[in-house]
Amino acid sequence: MAAPTSLAAVYLGWKAVHATFHRGYWLVASLYLVLDAELTAFQLVFIGTAQGVVSVVGEIPAGVIADTMGRKRSLVIAHLLMGTGIAITGLVTQFPILVATQMLWGLAWTFISGADVAWITDELDDPRRIDTVLAASARWQAVGSIAGLILFGGLAWTTSRGVAIVTSGLATIALGAYVAVRFPEHKFVRSTSHRWSVGISTLRRGISVARTNRVVLLLFAATFLVNGSAEIFGRLRAKQLVELGFPASPDPIVWYTALGIAALLVGVVAVRMIESHISGVGIARRSFAAACLLGAFGIGVLAFAPDPITASIGVLLVSGVSLTLARVIGSIWLNRQVPSEVRATVHSFLAQAEYLGEIVCGFALAIVAASAGIPAALLGGVGLMALTGVAVLRSPHDRQPHRS
Repeated sequence: MAAPTSLAAVYLGWKAVHATFHRGYWLVASLYLVLDAELTAFQLVFIGTAQGVVSVVGEIPAGVIADTMGRKRSLVIAHLLMGTGIAITGLVTQFPILVATQMLWGLAWTFISGADVAWITDELDDPRRIDTVLAASARWQAVGSIAGLILFGGLAWTTSRGVAIVTSGLATIALGAYVAVRFPEHKFVRSTSHRWSVGISTLRRGISVARTNRVVLLLFAATFLVNGSAEIFGRLRAKQLVELGFPASPDPIVWYTALGIAALLVGVVAVRMIESHISGVGIARRSFAAACLLGAFGIGVLAFAPDPITASIGVLLVSGVSLTLARVIGSIWLNRQVPSEVRATVHSFLAQAEYLGEIVCGFALAIVAASAGIPAALLGGVGLMALTGVAVLRSPHDRQPHRS
């Protein structure tokens, strides 16, 4: 059986490598969809909405699979589907096909969301270390992301954006083989009963935990709003920067890579500042609220910036600090509240809240973008972030966390 230190190292190493391929892909794809596929603002957000729809449909079954058939199996499936979707994206520019590839990516993500946290929580089996490892994973992801931006940004510059995307997809598939070989699964107990009946029972227990815990319900609502705002920000920031005059020489990918690296470095510092204090009473609630309010300010800067330099400052505040902290704190905060036997399922509920936010809020703001322009749509994102921050800040104090 692997030692706790070894388990943490395997998990954190995988987080870093996965972030390398994932962040490198999104860096290049963000410009690929704008410059190569020439998608409109509405089409860019529509892709995210379609991605969210398939994720909502697949998230609960994927979470139940992880809780009944094994977290490791779920992670392997995720890598195979995700890598395939990414690779095909780099080969096409037709809008309908791009929608299909991103829907496949969305389905793949349902098999990884929650299953990774549930795996390390079970295998490590040390409540005192879980929060520390999960917080540390954000820093490792940031390191991997920086590597991904440099590696795939450089590859896109020296070859083409399409080649870089296809390479990321193939590498993601290879990473799935690594998970199959290197991830142990000793603490997960597979039921000998009929898997369908076990899955239904697990789903019911997960629903019961979610609806009776006020902190979990608060996180679901906050996640819905934050991801609606993050969706419009993430889909439109590259187009906004380009329209504001983002430098075209030597290549936009060079400047976009530099901005991404700067955001990640800022994120590393932000996570490090809260990492040792996150387990304190009330810290998660206050930090989450502060992250949302800062995000509202940053999106506002991007929306009304007079030039690409000012807009880039807004991007740094949102992607570097606000969204990084909100996601890390939200995952840790939720993880404290739920027992092991339904942990992946409840994390899947949280992911569903993410996707529903992307679908409902994102699509509504996409219509705003099509009719009133990008700044107006981004202003809607400001409102969602600000509302979330105020609501969380005024919520009741944290209940005693669940530590089983």
